[in-house]
Amino acid sequence: MITSAVFAGRSYAVLGLARSGAAAAESLIASGAKVTVWDRQDEPREAFTGRAQVADPLTCDLTGFDAIVVSPGVPLNSHPIADRARQFGVPIIGDIELFAQARAELPPHQVVGITGTNGKSTTTGLVTHILREAGRPVRMGGNIGLPILAADPLEPNKSGVGVYVMELSSYQIDLTRSLACEVAALLNISPDHLDRYDGLEAYAFAKSRLFAMQGSGQLAIFGTGDPLTRAFRDAAQDRRGADRVRSIDTARYSERQHLWPSLQGPHNLENAAAAIAIVTELGVQEVEWAPALVSFGGLAHRMERLGEYRGILFVNDSKATNPASAAPALAAFPPDEAIHGGTPRIHWIVGGLPKEDGLGECAQYLANVACAYTVGESGPRFAELLQGSVPVEPSEMICEATRRALGSARAGDVILLSPACASFDQFRDYEKRGDHFRTVVEVLTGNKLEAGSASISGLEVRNQ
Repeated sequence: MITSAVFAGRSYAVLGLARSGAAAAESLIASGAKVTVWDRQDEPREAFTGRAQVADPLTCDLTGFDAIVVSPGVPLNSHPIADRARQFGVPIIGDIELFAQARAELPPHQVVGITGTNGKSTTTGLVTHILREAGRPVRMGGNIGLPILAADPLEPNKSGVGVYVMELSSYQIDLTRSLACEVAALLNISPDHLDRYDGLEAYAFAKSRLFAMQGSGQLAIFGTGDPLTRAFRDAAQDRRGADRVRSIDTARYSERQHLWPSLQGPHNLENAAAAIAIVTELGVQEVEWAPALVSFGGLAHRMERLGEYRGILFVNDSKATNPASAAPALAAFPPDEAIHGGTPRIHWIVGGLPKEDGLGECAQYLANVACAYTVGESGPRFAELLQGSVPVEPSEMICEATRRALGSARAGDVILLSPACASFDQFRDYEKRGDHFRTVVEVLTGNKLEAGSASISGLEVRNQ
């Protein structure tokens, strides 16, 4: 694990002992800190009995504490720990800030920070894949993969220093004060998580803090697809100069995209262009990144190609938890004149727990939809919104929607789970929803799928 002498003798409270919280507590204990831990569940607390004080920071005396370490899932706008911390004058931080404070004692390394409303997981996975293929020591962390403090520090090798590639949610950035990334990227901004912020601009500002923590000589990369992201790019150029700011250049690589089977659709072109800009800054040459884009298998639940059955492609895009993230999947499979004379070919499974009302950016791609199969709590509302634009079959459950879609689809068509909603009405998280879809497909096809693209699975992504 990552430890640091800077923590020795200091006092910390760790609230929440899931993966990242437990890793933070272990790191602090191993570093010689005085640690108080708490979790609502008995079992996680028991793991620290005898090694740390077990007490609820909402009730114990926090006088003299150096910080309270909380999970990004703790809503600071409503949780009582925020007032408690202010009462005692104790800062609230997260595990990413602990990593930032420990960096001075780590072997020579670089840090990449990737944020945005959509696409950050795929971009993080792609950057990690390219660096690994180039022989660089690399670790993926933050909002994806193992907690950043849990694994041993990266050691340089003959190909270069280690690189920590971090997907960073706005929640994690809120809990971070000093993470100066050698390369930071903001892909896009669209309405999301507004239950935690006082409007879209406050949410966007949270993400922009990633760049405020950088030094003037470190590289900032921005998407160009929305006005807020462009505004932050322009501000960064004014502050540090155009040579340390890049715009994501999708046009430069559009003619190559057909070579990248797991990076189809306009959103993945942006992800790929961002990844190329990032690894280029880290010294990776085109001869290294070009083949890595071809071999990239994608991430589970993000435009994941499960395979084909009788010429019908099944795609698991369960991670699309809002309309803005579902729209690129609809755009990725336009009508093809060689397939059914150019008629729509997407059989779209949509619905769940809505984050917003309306179709949003999905509306502009309805011409690609052969039929929509509405499911979940928002199913009736989506049926109402889509009626008259595309054929609709209310289905309630994913298994029924998939069965109906398979009965209607023809060779060359795509059965796409891209719900545009959170999963919590029927599933614990989007991963369970995607796993369920995969199981349903296997049962309905008799597990006779022809191989789709291999995906990077088994990765925890902590925030929907």
